[in-house]
Amino acid sequence: MAPSRGDRAELLGAHVSTSGGVQNAPERGTRIGATVIQLFTKPPSQWREPTLSAEAVRAFRDNLETSQLHAVISHDSYLINLASPDPVLSERSRTAFIAELRRCRALGIEGLVSHPGNYIEGRLKGLIRNALNYTRCLREVPDVAVLLENTAGSGTALGSRFEELAELRERIADEVRDRVGFCLDTCHLYSAGHDLVREYDRVWGHWERTVGFGPLRCLHLNDSKTPFASLRDRHELIGEGSLGPEPFRRIMRDPRFRHIPKILETPKGNDLVTNDRKMLRRLRQWGKGAVGQRGSA
Repeated sequence: MAPSRGDRAELLGAHVSTSGGVQNAPERGTRIGATVIQLFTKPPSQWREPTLSAEAVRAFRDNLETSQLHAVISHDSYLINLASPDPVLSERSRTAFIAELRRCRALGIEGLVSHPGNYIEGRLKGLIRNALNYTRCLREVPDVAVLLENTAGSGTALGSRFEELAELRERIADEVRDRVGFCLDTCHLYSAGHDLVREYDRVWGHWERTVGFGPLRCLHLNDSKTPFASLRDRHELIGEGSLGPEPFRRIMRDPRFRHIPKILETPKGNDLVTNDRKMLRRLRQWGKGAVGQRGSA
């Protein structure tokens, strides 16, 4: 069971479906026992931009108000590439990202998780393009924060190294930079070569020295189907992949992450409830110091 709405110490949940309308997401979060959820405000693999009706917006806000949820985070479309050297794709990506920000603002969602772009031609040039486009989009839409997500390091994707994430944020214009934070994904960290299993303290020490914990606004808790430093983004159930239980036990007990939203993006299985409930229960047990075997609970 989720804690009462008054207990804001825990911010733990999962990405939930918006099938049938975004207004259904809060109830789905409550059903799995979440206190925070992440959602898409449009199908993530389509360019088509939906129009949110006033009724859907009102229903979403009403359902959120009566739920057990403390916060909602959105994730942008997988098609967006704000680092692209192609002018057509760049313009299309800006238009789509601005629309993402506007939907978040309409729904009262304060944070939008975004993957840094693929540079395609020249890493530094891509980083500069990425920062300029984030700046342009943030200037168009007030209030909503952008949470840059680390990547697994495959291909020409930006954001697998802490130094690169720090530089990207630093290159975003001063007047909107305070609205730019970070979301770190445990699967992406491990796949990119940040060894949370054997060098947990060293990884977080590196993050603290390079970026700092202040801008860290969200964690994606995902185990990995692939080995360390695989450069592949393949999520597995918590404690059942190559990371195993220990990094997640430590994160759940680490006071630095106590008030940071923690979101599951793990496999749903045959329905949208059972696996998420099981994973959240497992994480809560580990957070209390419960001792279990690999994959228990």
